[in-house]
Amino acid sequence: MKQNQVNVRYMTQLAFLVAIELVMRLLGLGSVPVGPLVMSFLTVPIAIGAMLLGPAAGGVLGAVFGFCSLYDAITGASMMTGVFFQYDPLSTIVLCVGMRVLMGVAAGWVFRLVSKVDRSQVICYLLGALSAPLLNTLFFMGYIVLFFYQTEYVQNLVQTLGAANPLAFVVLAVGVQGLIEAVASGVVSSAVAKGVAHMLKRD
Repeated sequence: MKQNQVNVRYMTQLAFLVAIELVMRLLGLGSVPVGPLVMSFLTVPIAIGAMLLGPAAGGVLGAVFGFCSLYDAITGASMMTGVFFQYDPLSTIVLCVGMRVLMGVAAGWVFRLVSKVDRSQVICYLLGALSAPLLNTLFFMGYIVLFFYQTEYVQNLVQTLGAANPLAFVVLAVGVQGLIEAVASGVVSSAVAKGVAHMLKRD
């Protein structure tokens, strides 16, 4: 009976975070267009779920984020991923969905590993929260460099940005946007997750 109660609570909390992710997406609260990229705050519920419910929940929430991104690619709402989808649909699916699932799982493991050595139980929340947007950018841009760097679209961006190599392209393309996204998302995610964890007496 107790195990069933735990499972029901887990599924309820996960469903609640999925709903938040979708509402943020539908209301446009989670994304801010910046040039060819989009500064996303949709990693906030992913980070919270990954820290409070574990890596698997992070993966599920990452998949929700990923399928929303894939929808933008298919419909052309996102210029960059829309071009990629026309070029290579399978690789674009991996980019949009696979990398977001990996991000959610990894963020959960970062939190879990750091929490084992963090006696204050503060640093683990901060690093877990920061890891979601940072890993999202790392995996997403890394995959683009590996599989789409030679496409005409990316090469045009490379020339526009004046990037001398793939690393410079990532730094110039992400720039201040990535830092703002990571800090803002990290602060919000860590504060909310820590507060909810304390309320649930999980510390």
